[in-house]
Amino acid sequence: MLPWKRVLRPLAALLLTAAVAVVPAATAQAESAPSHGWNDYSCKPSAAHPRPVVLVHGTFGNSIDNWLALAPYLEVRGYCVFSLDYGQLPGVPLFNGLGPIDKSAGQLQVFVDKVLAATGAAKADLVGHSQGGMMPRYYLKFLGGAAKVNALVGIAPDNHGTTLSGLTNLLPYFPGAEDLLKATTPGLADQIAGSDFLTKLNAGGDTVAGVHYTVIATKYDEVATPYRSQFLSGPDVDNVLLQDLCGLDLSEHVAIGLFDRIAFHEVANALDPAHAKATTCASAFS
Repeated sequence: MLPWKRVLRPLAALLLTAAVAVVPAATAQAESAPSHGWNDYSCKPSAAHPRPVVLVHGTFGNSIDNWLALAPYLEVRGYCVFSLDYGQLPGVPLFNGLGPIDKSAGQLQVFVDKVLAATGAAKADLVGHSQGGMMPRYYLKFLGGAAKVNALVGIAPDNHGTTLSGLTNLLPYFPGAEDLLKATTPGLADQIAGSDFLTKLNAGGDTVAGVHYTVIATKYDEVATPYRSQFLSGPDVDNVLLQDLCGLDLSEHVAIGLFDRIAFHEVANALDPAHAKATTCASAFS
């Protein structure tokens, strides 16, 4: 076996473990999100929640499976909720977020415009998991998104890249491995700490004026590592560590985005800070 394959095998295994968790068999053949309450383009934002919420899935995710818990959680609280697919590769169904991230940000730009046109809202709020919490920052910074977005909530976002628990640090020792990753799955290569994409994204500061940023992280994250690299610096940023809210919460990278109601409670607080309520372990039952 070639040396670089020994590196890519555990790296791929870790990523595919996350992928399996976000593609339940019950929705394996689904191609579009539900049209009642979630991706309902007849939904009009209320006075209490005047901005539509756009959910942005993570790597290997899609517009349905990533949001089977969070979308209904927000919908029953009165939000107009929408989700998109982005970063598709030809011939690879369901597993999205693998294309070049700057191109994915362009897809987000088009989708937000569509949502705003349908709802009549002036701005949207974005909530993303993993890559979906980081990729929108490119839209905000380089594609005019700051004028159309009020808040970005990142759940376990790899804002400064990831080492995948140290695995990516080994890639330079295996000639051809990085080039193979860039050629086959550029969306993965863009997320490696120190990539050209991330260097451009973070140059000159993490944030842009006019947008409120929230990062919700877990210290048990094994994918977006080290977990503190998820946090942002800026004047309008809230960095939240899940275990500071509930020390009993053991969620890792996948669980925090898929079904952690303590994290969801913080998402709701970020979307409506004027009516925020303290998040505790008991929030898992609220």
